[in-house]
Amino acid sequence: MAGTSSGGTSQGGEPGGERRDEPSDRAGKACPGERRRRDIVAAGAPSPVWSRDFALFFVARALARLGDTMLPVALAAGLLRYGYGVGAVGLAMAASAAPFAGLVVFGGVIADRFSTRKLMIGADLVRLVTQSLAAALFFAGHVVLWQICVIGAVNGVAGAVFQPGVASTVPRLATDVQGANGAIRIAESAAQLAGPALAGLLVAFSSAGGVFAAHAATYALSALCLLLLRLPPAAPGTRSHSGSFRADLAEGWREFRSRTWLWGVIVIWCVYMISIWGPTVPLVATEVVQEHGPRAYGLVNSALGAGTVIGGLIALRLRPRRMLRAGAFALFAFAFFPATVGWGLGVAAMSAGAVVAGAGMSLWGVMWATSVQTQVAPDVLNRIHAYDVAGSLAMMPVGQALAGPAAAALGADHVLLIAGVMTLVVSTALLAVPAIRNLVRVDGPPPLPRPPAATEPVSAAAARREDRPTV
Repeated sequence: MAGTSSGGTSQGGEPGGERRDEPSDRAGKACPGERRRRDIVAAGAPSPVWSRDFALFFVARALARLGDTMLPVALAAGLLRYGYGVGAVGLAMAASAAPFAGLVVFGGVIADRFSTRKLMIGADLVRLVTQSLAAALFFAGHVVLWQICVIGAVNGVAGAVFQPGVASTVPRLATDVQGANGAIRIAESAAQLAGPALAGLLVAFSSAGGVFAAHAATYALSALCLLLLRLPPAAPGTRSHSGSFRADLAEGWREFRSRTWLWGVIVIWCVYMISIWGPTVPLVATEVVQEHGPRAYGLVNSALGAGTVIGGLIALRLRPRRMLRAGAFALFAFAFFPATVGWGLGVAAMSAGAVVAGAGMSLWGVMWATSVQTQVAPDVLNRIHAYDVAGSLAMMPVGQALAGPAAAALGADHVLLIAGVMTLVVSTALLAVPAIRNLVRVDGPPPLPRPPAATEPVSAAAARREDRPTV
């Protein structure tokens, strides 16, 4: 990541006076930084992409995404059936997003101090219990909004513990980080293709309770995959975290704010969440379900998944030198998703717009995730990713909670059309920041962690934290 004090790889000539680690001295001999990189590879670097363990992680992410894409259908159809409106759907979604965004930073510190694999397994098991409880409530016909919100809040806390470990797991399992992110994006997108359609069928032939039960099952299977997963050792020289929790939290913030391209994207993304994604998710769900039924919403959301598959396939082939610039151009395409629904077009037109939007969003997502994972030192990656996620999602519950009042004041169609216009504004803003559009890609092993202080133990704690299977 550019401009780090922790030894992260930097881009020569980029804004902020950042520099690139010297690959060799004038005599042609490898400098210490390059020798340490070679040592990492020689010590047992993971395969470029595919291996048994990456396949398990790949399946776990696909299953988690399958369940997550079923949830909006269940909430929209279930709550509307019991007399609640669009505002209730937005609040139910915000109930999960708010604690997630508020606590994920602390989850990043925890993930840097303990076993990420065990934390992810525990979070999946918690959500298995909560979604099973939600299924029981819907099956029994005892649906109270505050209870659904409490269940969502617990899920948000569990997600805050789970998510930070995802970022550091990918570069530990694959050396081709962009290829791995592209493959995971395709898996998640394929799940998004199947998830809403499956949810629509379950709602039509069973009830919303059946969707929640299926969602709980995806967490159980994800936990099983992670239980069987073997993570390779952390990079040599990775520091243990023997300082206080507060010190680690503060260090993560310093590392985050030192990177103009990183916090610049997050600031812009706050606008995206409150004006685009936050209102789009509940309003598209309720508008399509009310006008065309749950099966139509499943079809539109599956089309969005098909588009993200296409975007993931493009990301496997496209290797731009300036990844965030390419991603920002691709993001313009997302405007088609809210705009086609806001215009009141037919299901076929909305589905076509969703395909285009999904491809653009997917390509941006791969470029962004790869930029973060390849430009940040491993010993702070979980915390940086947590600040990234928290900043990215901070305004989403605000946007979701305001979806109902905004729709009541302006009309849902007008709010969605405004979201389409704001997509163009956000994409333009990303391209307007030099540190974002000029960031040069980094390939190869992740950047090295900063050298430990003389009083810090280097490897014993890290060795104790290594993730090993328990079966």
